[in-house]
Amino acid sequence: MEFETIPTVPTADEVLDRSFRRAAAKKKLKTNVDRANEEFVRAVGSAIHDKLKSVVSSFPSFERLPPFYQEVTDILLSLDRMKKSLGAVTWAADQVKVIGSGYARNIRYADDTDRSRKQAVARIASIVHQVGDDLLFLNEARNILRKLPHVTEEDFTVVVAGFPNVGKSSFIRLVSTAEPEIASYPFTTKGIIVGHRDIAKRERIQLIDTPGVLERPADERNPIERQAVSAIINTADVVLFILDASEHCGYSLDEQLRLLDEVRGLVDVPVVTVVNKADIRGIEGYPAMSTLTGDGVEAVLDLLLTFRVAAATQTNLREPPQPESQQ
Repeated sequence: MEFETIPTVPTADEVLDRSFRRAAAKKKLKTNVDRANEEFVRAVGSAIHDKLKSVVSSFPSFERLPPFYQEVTDILLSLDRMKKSLGAVTWAADQVKVIGSGYARNIRYADDTDRSRKQAVARIASIVHQVGDDLLFLNEARNILRKLPHVTEEDFTVVVAGFPNVGKSSFIRLVSTAEPEIASYPFTTKGIIVGHRDIAKRERIQLIDTPGVLERPADERNPIERQAVSAIINTADVVLFILDASEHCGYSLDEQLRLLDEVRGLVDVPVVTVVNKADIRGIEGYPAMSTLTGDGVEAVLDLLLTFRVAAATQTNLREPPQPESQQ
């Protein structure tokens, strides 16, 4: 994942201190004071320009990222703010280069080269400090982006959806390599968790554990819920929607079924609906499982894999008919 390679973004003072030290080392090599001042300014401008440009180039082109990563970046950080900060740092790099080169040329003809050097350093430092907040923001963004899961477009992807505490994380833990936190209270999953399951030689499926989504207007959903919706829309080859007929999750079956209808309207891929906690209560006509006892879990996985086969052979399998409401 491109985000993993983004290095730490230095602060404005760190950029200046590092560049001044390097320039001072070059200045010592000059025996002529005037030439030493010229070399110092030129070196400072070049070092800061190169460092700021490297900060910008270390971030990927967001327009070229898959839609899921574009949306999640916008949800967590705001793409507009990212572009604004990257643009500001680019501007600063260009300004520093112009100022450094200009002062370096003028120093050759200056009566007081020490004074000119100090003026150049002050102007350059002022430019860098103008983008100090942008550098801080980009480092915070880097820390957030590096934690995003690696979602590949090549693998067949099952997105697991439903209300909080219906058993999504438990299912993912049982059938994949992911190790989501499991607890008996809602909203344990704070972000997208990705697991994989090898199903054949050099072939695997990708399973995405989404945070619980509540049945409420889209503009009222928090960033965690919006990440889940983005994963459902942008990554799923098939959606596994888990119901809790026992209602031990804290939400009524009617609420869950309304959310199911919404999810069906969001995607153009099959939505497989399964009842979890069937050891407590099931619903006639729905596939059933219990992530507590393990009963039915492999059968649900096998059902999901039929859609992988359909996708691989480019056939169009319709979603199996399922009841719309409690029998």
